[in-house]
Amino acid sequence: MAQYARRGVHGQTVEAIARRILTGEIAVGATLNIVALQEEFGVSLTALREALKVLSAKGIVDARQKRGTFVRPRADWNLLDGDVIRWQFAEGPDERLLEKLHEVRAIIEPAAARLAATRATGDDLAALDQALAEMTDAIGDPAAAIAADLAFHRALLAATHNELLERMEVVMETGLAERDRLVHGGDAHDDPVPSHRAVVDGLRERDETAAETAMRELLDKAVRDVEKARGRRGSQ
Repeated sequence: MAQYARRGVHGQTVEAIARRILTGEIAVGATLNIVALQEEFGVSLTALREALKVLSAKGIVDARQKRGTFVRPRADWNLLDGDVIRWQFAEGPDERLLEKLHEVRAIIEPAAARLAATRATGDDLAALDQALAEMTDAIGDPAAAIAADLAFHRALLAATHNELLERMEVVMETGLAERDRLVHGGDAHDDPVPSHRAVVDGLRERDETAAETAMRELLDKAVRDVEKARGRRGSQ
């Protein structure tokens, strides 16, 4: 599902309610006080209902006669939705969620690299090379480094030519962006280019094992980078 636009009062209302639910301020099973929310946010009843429709589409809330609008069990939430992931990082880095996202990446990306080694086209390799070039140019520029890293992993999934794997970019990008903000927000971090270039080298050589191994090593390095970033934060 495409990420929800955050602009305007409508978008702000959606995010404010979502964050309260995802942080537990509004508990699972709780019935929302529509009148109080309408007064607090200064929006019409129609606008508030439209905001709740967004959350309903993501499995977070539901409405029933006599009960009203209530928070659904967490098991019903679309936890793979990019917005739902992003909202969970609203109050800062969520280390447990970062660990879960890394586990998902560790399952998907090495296999994706192996598959891409057999399917990547010249255009796919060019897109990966471009991302590497942008990564090189972005050293010292956190925002550009994050964008380049996202471009690389998006291009890798695209190189599998499996449309279901490509759709995983929503999960990967949201989690990866939060991880990168934590890592690149520090004063010092390792050069990410060599580990990413090793993956591309494996693809270019059509070496499935090399591509998969390089991706596993890249992900291992990602874990170490996060640990270093946590250490820097803890010492401040």
